[in-house]
Amino acid sequence: MTAASHARSFDSAAALYAAGRPSYPPALLGAVEELWGRPLAGARAADIGAGTGILTALLAARGARAVAVEPGDGMAAEFHRALPGIPLVRGDGNRLPLASGRFDLVTYAQAWHWTDPGRSVPEAMRVLRPGGALAVLRNDSDESVGWIAGQAARVRRFFGADQETVEAARDRSLPSGPGFARRQVRWSRRVPLETHLANLASHSDFLVIGEERAAAFLAGERERLGDLFPGGTVEESYVASASVALR
Repeated sequence: MTAASHARSFDSAAALYAAGRPSYPPALLGAVEELWGRPLAGARAADIGAGTGILTALLAARGARAVAVEPGDGMAAEFHRALPGIPLVRGDGNRLPLASGRFDLVTYAQAWHWTDPGRSVPEAMRVLRPGGALAVLRNDSDESVGWIAGQAARVRRFFGADQETVEAARDRSLPSGPGFARRQVRWSRRVPLETHLANLASHSDFLVIGEERAAAFLAGERERLGDLFPGGTVEESYVASASVALR
């Protein structure tokens, strides 16, 4: 299964993605402002690979003048349903359908790893004004928490994935090198067990293996976590990361 197939898989599960995926903690948006050296309020921002609009909504709530870029039909439809007042244009991070030098901020949230950095970094810098910023955000499950580490190990075994370190996987999914500064924020949310399972099911590996295999794995997780969280509420813990570079 190719990376392109994984990327396209979200279109068939946009509603599931919107229902299960976590947002970002306010402190991470504050970290972006700190690393950039200016507030989000009033900034002209382009959110690339916006998906269902999780980050776009947060940018708008903080006063940014946001525009979204999204390649997928299903995700774009879910975005329009959730955020009808925010403009969305179709395109991807390697070929931004945006004019040069028009934006103060370009963001990617859980989308950078679908791009070719050799193309996406120059594209981001092209559309930024001098003094603008490229900000890449991620949420990663906090595997320092025992039950989360156990689930992550089961997922890796299920897919036959290499047991690379969490830090290595996170580093690979964020831009790095000269000019990029990084912050991390630990946070958690309490959600119904079914929301947690929807979050898990919305990841591309599960979306491409077929409903029967995915359902079998999720049924096992439902039983395990039902025993661990008998009240039916799961506390998910995350490490949220921001990597920011200035133009």
